[in-house]
Amino acid sequence: MNRLKQVSAQTTFKKGIVVPSLLFILSVTFISSFFPELTATLLGQVQQWIFTNLNWVYIWSVTLFVFFLLALVFSKYGSITLGDNDSEPEYSFFSWISMLFAAGMGIGLMYFSVAEPIAHFSDPTFGAFDDIRRAKDAQLYTFFHWGIHAWAIYGVVGLSLAYFTYRYKLPLSLRSCLYPVLKNKINGRAGDIIDCFALCSTFFGITTTLGFGVVQLNAGLVEVGIMQSKGFGYQIAIVTVIMIIATLSATSGVNKGVKFLSQLNISSAVLLMVFILLVGPTVFLLGTFSEGVGYYLNQFFNLTFDTHAYEPATQPWFFRWTILYWAWWISWAPYVGLFIAKISRGRTIREFIAAVLVIPTAFNFLWMTIFGNSATWLDRNDAGGSLSKLTSSADELLFRFLDYFPATGISSALAIFIIFVFFVTSADSGIFVMNNIASNNAAESPKWQLIFWGALLALLALVLLNAGGLQSLQTMTLITALPFSMIMLMFCYCLIQGLIVDNHYQNQGFSPATSNWSGEFWKERLDRIVSFKTKDHVDHFMMETVAPALEELSAEFNSKGIVATVQTKEKPADVALTIKHERLEDFTYGVRNHAKTISSFLVNEGNIPGVIGNKSYIPRTYFGDNRLGYNIEYFTQREVIADVLKQYERFLALSSEEKNEIFTIVTLKSRE
Repeated sequence: MNRLKQVSAQTTFKKGIVVPSLLFILSVTFISSFFPELTATLLGQVQQWIFTNLNWVYIWSVTLFVFFLLALVFSKYGSITLGDNDSEPEYSFFSWISMLFAAGMGIGLMYFSVAEPIAHFSDPTFGAFDDIRRAKDAQLYTFFHWGIHAWAIYGVVGLSLAYFTYRYKLPLSLRSCLYPVLKNKINGRAGDIIDCFALCSTFFGITTTLGFGVVQLNAGLVEVGIMQSKGFGYQIAIVTVIMIIATLSATSGVNKGVKFLSQLNISSAVLLMVFILLVGPTVFLLGTFSEGVGYYLNQFFNLTFDTHAYEPATQPWFFRWTILYWAWWISWAPYVGLFIAKISRGRTIREFIAAVLVIPTAFNFLWMTIFGNSATWLDRNDAGGSLSKLTSSADELLFRFLDYFPATGISSALAIFIIFVFFVTSADSGIFVMNNIASNNAAESPKWQLIFWGALLALLALVLLNAGGLQSLQTMTLITALPFSMIMLMFCYCLIQGLIVDNHYQNQGFSPATSNWSGEFWKERLDRIVSFKTKDHVDHFMMETVAPALEELSAEFNSKGIVATVQTKEKPADVALTIKHERLEDFTYGVRNHAKTISSFLVNEGNIPGVIGNKSYIPRTYFGDNRLGYNIEYFTQREVIADVLKQYERFLALSSEEKNEIFTIVTLKSRE
């Protein structure tokens, strides 16, 4: 009992997040393991209904994410730094790209590099087309599924997290992305629910990837003769080794293990890609890469908005691929977004979006072209369609593909190594992210927590793999993508609200009363600055300072033959000087008592005296041409006169220019 209390005292776990999440994770695992067929059937029906009837939600959500990020790149907000204005990036550009890439795509590149293009190429849905058209479309659809749209999903979550964490100094947690809407409620139950969702989604996503990926790794090890069969015992050994290394990497920290393995992974992947390019149909591959990019750009808008509503025969393929991919990327967004945000401090918004959208997309296009087009080329020429016949055995397809190249043993061994390291990098970053969510971004957590998540991942992945429940878990993960897409749209809204406030705060100028102030009577001004005025206080200022100033100025105007009048209203105070004209718009300089809401944080701040309630009042100017006014609460009587003359001089200067007549000349309609 004492030992249990000691462990509890040392943990950084937040009970409101961890306890509900573990109960849900264990319950789903239990049901999926003991009733795999029933669960798979029921969840499959729910997924099919969503994909059939609500596929347009996925299409429009992903489309909005793409154009939202592109708009930010070219907006004035693009130069905002994810952190303090003088923040510097924590990682080198290569390390940063390597880590976000390994977390974002990981094992999928190896699993689908050959399998997806061959699947599209041989799909009966496109059987009416000739081989060339099917090969080009196979490349196009693969580009579409692995391109900008996928990374835009990750980018929205990653950018929102990085912005609110490093700019607003909030925890690195999904709840922080909703701060403009929830305010302090993010620290309560609403925030816990959001983080529970993120934790479960991350856990299920990594578990299913680990389980299915082990099958491919097992197939590769059988191919090179290291293992004799695809038995469950071998899969236990693979999972155990992967999770031990992943846990060691996670406990060593991002700066060491995760960073090193990510760089090693990318370097190894590039080596294999270059090998296939050089020994494969090199000229053909380089030519199809150029054509493929052009075809993708030409079809970009058609692909983006297409729901196949006019082509019901192709809709099953559309649901099975495009909608499933969008759901899968969205379900992975909490995990990948959290990790990307963790490593992106110090980058500007423009740099973040450009790098996240363009660089991984360009690499994916090159990778999928070299592997995918080599596969379709072989299938059309040397292989005689044998690769197309293996689409139902995707875990073996990559290794069967490598059989057609020289040094098969070496290339297969390298592929196995890359798959292995991809697993480790996905798992170690996943362990790191899950602990981060569970501890609500605690500064330091005991290492046993990271070991706990690694062990739980390994155990449940093996249980589900043995019981046949991984498919159910994957299906449920895809279903949860629908509500999370709505949450992501809220992230976009909140991010815009945060950026607007940020821009206003950073560019807020000084009060007009400071423009020509010499510092005279500074004690009196200090008294005014630290006091929050009541309505009666401002009314008094306007009647005792503003009204006499305007009356004095009006008398001077009239003495020079310019008819000027002053209108005064006491409750609420409103004083205005007006000079009427026949052909020009009237000149008006007015001041009225204006109420403004004070931040609740300032109201509760004990080191600022004089705050009573959440309302303060200021004497605010207004003008005849409906321009925005400003606060003149610190003006003396002479300064009010000077300000009116400044505005009147501006009025005359603008009225003297013919190009401004649309604003200054009285039209018939306005006169009526």
